[in-house]
Amino acid sequence: MRQPLLANPLRLPPWAGAAMVGVAAVCFSAKAIMIKLAFVHYDVDPLSLLFLRMTFALPFFVVIPLLQKPRPEAAALRPRDYVKLAGLGVLGYYASSLLDFLGLQYVTAGLERLILFVYPTLVVLLSWLLWRKPIGRRETVALLLTYVGIAVVFSHDAVRLQPNVLLGALLIFGSAFTYAVYLIGSGRLIPRFGAIPFTAYAMTVSALSVILHYLVSSRTSVFRYPPAVFGYGLALAIVSTVIPTFLVSAGIKAIGASRAAIVASIGPVVTIVLGYFFLGEAVTPYEIAGTALVLAGVLMVSVKKEKEAVKA
Repeated sequence: MRQPLLANPLRLPPWAGAAMVGVAAVCFSAKAIMIKLAFVHYDVDPLSLLFLRMTFALPFFVVIPLLQKPRPEAAALRPRDYVKLAGLGVLGYYASSLLDFLGLQYVTAGLERLILFVYPTLVVLLSWLLWRKPIGRRETVALLLTYVGIAVVFSHDAVRLQPNVLLGALLIFGSAFTYAVYLIGSGRLIPRFGAIPFTAYAMTVSALSVILHYLVSSRTSVFRYPPAVFGYGLALAIVSTVIPTFLVSAGIKAIGASRAAIVASIGPVVTIVLGYFFLGEAVTPYEIAGTALVLAGVLMVSVKKEKEAVKA
């Protein structure tokens, strides 16, 4: 019986792995807060802010693979493997990030994190549509809980009557969908490239795509913004991109994907709390109830996937 997801090659104690995943969840949660603050205080457009984030993050993702020891599997990589990786980088991080930034113009930080958090359920649905992988009773209940939770949040007038909230929600859902597609596609390439090189290559492609998009389509210069906007871009790159990306990878190696999913479930809750204190976003009973249902559904899917992997 092999247990790749529970192996701990870093020899980290379980508490350290859990702490890494927890810190990563907080870092990811802070992303929406920083984006909203930049929008509100400096009227920066989404593409310019995303451009700054990816420009500052790019050097890290270029250098990190160079520090890794060559993998024996790398010699067997074919040109089409790199083409697939590039396609996933464009779809999974460029498109997903762009949709996320655009959607945050219209929805609260808490709602954004909640919608993004449904991506494991989208993986289940896409696996069924693409490969006819059966959806069991547990997954069916999880799907119902998740989307009933989203419906509960939207049933409250404070959310439903916000200007363009449906447009924002659809953009964020598109971000979750493209990320789910990325996860499905990456499952077959990560063993060939290795987790850290694959992530770094994909992020490099994404960053270059964002930079190209900005240079081709933007009619404004980022240099017209004050230094604080560059500070937000740098914080988004370091705090909410580079650091959590590799903390999650190390944490999963230490405690397994199932336990990591449980720890990471604090993400939407942290975003709601941060949104309340830093953005003045209201916290309603509808949002609390909906969040609880979504967390329950997503955790049911995540824990089941981990158990299946361990038994494989």
